[in-house]
Amino acid sequence: MSRASERLRLLIGHLDRSPAVLAAATAAQTLSLYPQKLRYTMDNDLLTSEERLFYEQNGFFVVKNLVSDEYIDLLRRRFEHICQEEVNIPGLMVMRDIAISKSEFVPDQRAVSKLQDFQEDPDLFQYCTLPQILKYVECFTGPNIMAMHTMLINKPPDAGKKTSRHPMHQDLHYFPFRPADRIVCAWTAMEPVNRQNGCLVVLPGTHTGTLKEHDYPEWEAISCHYASSDCYYIDVKGTTQENIENEVKELAAKKYPTAINITFQDTWAFRGRLVQGERHTL
Repeated sequence: MSRASERLRLLIGHLDRSPAVLAAATAAQTLSLYPQKLRYTMDNDLLTSEERLFYEQNGFFVVKNLVSDEYIDLLRRRFEHICQEEVNIPGLMVMRDIAISKSEFVPDQRAVSKLQDFQEDPDLFQYCTLPQILKYVECFTGPNIMAMHTMLINKPPDAGKKTSRHPMHQDLHYFPFRPADRIVCAWTAMEPVNRQNGCLVVLPGTHTGTLKEHDYPEWEAISCHYASSDCYYIDVKGTTQENIENEVKELAAKKYPTAINITFQDTWAFRGRLVQGERHTL
């Protein structure tokens, strides 16, 4: 078995157990603004030396039972209320599975595949501010923390069109800010997950590589991405990220037709929320 395969086996073993928060590095190699012995973690009193080294090598680690079952139940009920159109959250994108939304599963949570940008919903956004999560996030970003991208992902049974599949990707492809060393995702499974029902999968060690070109495949859980507020925006023109910049700007123009000259950076500055410390460059 190759080293990468062995690491993937280890990850799957973690995900087959109790719900946990997964801290995952965004994949791409970049020069850090924070020269230190270990590149991806800050000096702290929380992580052990073994945990820091594991993260340096693999780009993820698992903290079991960090979020209580009672709180996850509250999140699940809020998700159901949104899916049933009982509440309307400004700026929230409710993304539906096209194949399922045309069936008898409308309008409830079985037709919704993702809630995106829930920063305006106080109930869901409370997840991003949980002290037990932020104390770990600080180990990767430092004390000044911005919540930059929020998602609640749902995986209803596939309707036979492969529409529930989500290809492997690098989150950094969507982010026009750096350094990547100070960006991290906290992911919590809201129910038991395994290979059979569609768990989150990462390829260990790829966070040290380069950013790959992304495209859409030819096919008919709740999380928050954090970044140090000392990160800075970059110009993605002429890079593999330019296509996502054009996509986002088109969507923003449709969503906010009265706004003029919205930039890619503007969309991220609008989404970002300070959750700890001071807001600097972002």
